[in-house]
Amino acid sequence: MIRTPLRPLARILSARAKGENPDVIERENIRIRHEAMRDSARVRAEGRLLVLGLAFIVGFGAVGFRMGVLASTDPAEPATAGAGTAIIAQRADITDRQGRILATNLVTHSLYAQPQQMVDPAGSARKLAQIFPDLDAERLARDFAGTRKFLWLKKKISPEQMQLVHEIGDPGLLFGPREMRLYPNGAIAAHVLGGASFGREGVSSAEVVGTAGVEKTFDRWLRDPANGGAPLQLSLDLTIQSTVEDVLAGGMKLMNAKGAAAILMDARTGEIVALASLPDFDPNTRPAPATKGDPSDNPLFNRAVQGVYELGSTFKIFAVGQALDLGLVTPETMVETKGPMVWGKFRIRDFHNYGPQLSVTDVIVKSSNIGTAHVAQMIGGTRQQEFLGKLGLFDPTPVELVEAPGAKPLKPAKWPEITTLTVSYGHGVAASPLHLAAAYATMVNGGTRVAPTLLKRTEVEPGPRVISEATSAIIRDLLRQVVVRGTATFGNVPGYEVGGKTGTADKPKPTGGGYYKDKVVATFAAAFPMSDPKYVLVVSLDEPVETSGTEPRRTAGWTAVPVGAEIIRRAAPLLGLRPALEPVAEAGVIRVSN
Repeated sequence: MIRTPLRPLARILSARAKGENPDVIERENIRIRHEAMRDSARVRAEGRLLVLGLAFIVGFGAVGFRMGVLASTDPAEPATAGAGTAIIAQRADITDRQGRILATNLVTHSLYAQPQQMVDPAGSARKLAQIFPDLDAERLARDFAGTRKFLWLKKKISPEQMQLVHEIGDPGLLFGPREMRLYPNGAIAAHVLGGASFGREGVSSAEVVGTAGVEKTFDRWLRDPANGGAPLQLSLDLTIQSTVEDVLAGGMKLMNAKGAAAILMDARTGEIVALASLPDFDPNTRPAPATKGDPSDNPLFNRAVQGVYELGSTFKIFAVGQALDLGLVTPETMVETKGPMVWGKFRIRDFHNYGPQLSVTDVIVKSSNIGTAHVAQMIGGTRQQEFLGKLGLFDPTPVELVEAPGAKPLKPAKWPEITTLTVSYGHGVAASPLHLAAAYATMVNGGTRVAPTLLKRTEVEPGPRVISEATSAIIRDLLRQVVVRGTATFGNVPGYEVGGKTGTADKPKPTGGGYYKDKVVATFAAAFPMSDPKYVLVVSLDEPVETSGTEPRRTAGWTAVPVGAEIIRRAAPLLGLRPALEPVAEAGVIRVSN
């Protein structure tokens, strides 16, 4: 910036030449300079005031906007910000179809120690070992005397234990609040519920996560705050579940079986009303998985879903049902039963000699392997595989249990004619009892495929058609006759029109090399009432032996059927089914086979 001189030489010389005073020029220039400086300062001040005014306007506007937002929202307690991701401890309840609690949360406390704050580490260690026998006093004393600043003692304790620890009076023993998963009914429905454990943990909370069963399948849903605390409602009925487990446990003991399973399912919707597997466990104290031995011997093993067995003569109704639907036979068609039936080096025999021929009806009623094999020959291997596939017997069961996808049925890689024959009477293909229940529901409900579920349903779309309604009606009559005069007479429960089929399959040796001669899986697949089937029941016993007679009896007619009948006798009234009057059958003794 170039400033004008106060006494410019040219003007000074001109003023002197004219006899004027040069100081006037200087004073005039000083005045002009001061006025310019004043104007500049005024402009600068006005700009600063403008900026300050705008800042005030913006600030007061932001405050006003925030006050408006706060005034329009619901009041809430402020939360203290903490480092890391918050631990979500809340978990929704699980209820049965009637809304009764199967799994819920219990507020409890954890116990931890800060050894550096303890006044009597040795004495506290000794007293803690007295309160908690699973803790070692010497090890605790060593840990308390070390350099550790934090030590978990118990992840959950009872109020009584908490009071006893309080009485120790050591400031280094501290408690943290937390929620734990509680199963108020103990072992009832244990294999369905599965269990839960702690995930991420802190001194003030712990994350409860599912470890098995529906707890793990729906783990994300149960922990989602967006559900607003709504419970997960299952299709199980707590009363029916308890009844089924009670009868099954008694039957398992009476029949000297090593394990048992039972499934009671709605024949039309696929809703599972009860699902039991024995031996079982208490999910409140879930045991550790087995690391050696036969997995099926572990209480955690769900025989109803994970157990894959050859289910014997229960499969015969599928062969006969398909032949009826294809028009290859009628209930009165006579089928050859002269034995043994020879195919190459194989011999197919019946439990009894049924003579040279039986009608298709009596093939089912008397459970003839040879007769069923001849029916299967009419069908052929390709059509047989397609039909069993439509029944879902080759697919993992799509039930809402995390264990279900691993229980895929076992079938041979190749399907020669001998496989067609043996599969027709339940050997050569292995499936779970739940597969069998769903397939039987399809056969008796009018012929539409059923997908089993553990969730309560309000509306159910019919599945794809597998057999015609007419064929399904014939199937219902055949299964009813099996109970009235066939291999399952012990399953006749007066008033409930029970129909069903027995199956006794030799157990394969785990190392290969054939089958055991004295170990079987006995199964009874039933439906009731057969005039309009509402429910399907499958009962399976692992290695049963009925010993009330002079010789041990292992067939399903002597073992699984009486257990199934007792379940129906006790559960049917609880299901709201009123007994109907039926014609009284003539007294007599009917020989039971498989």
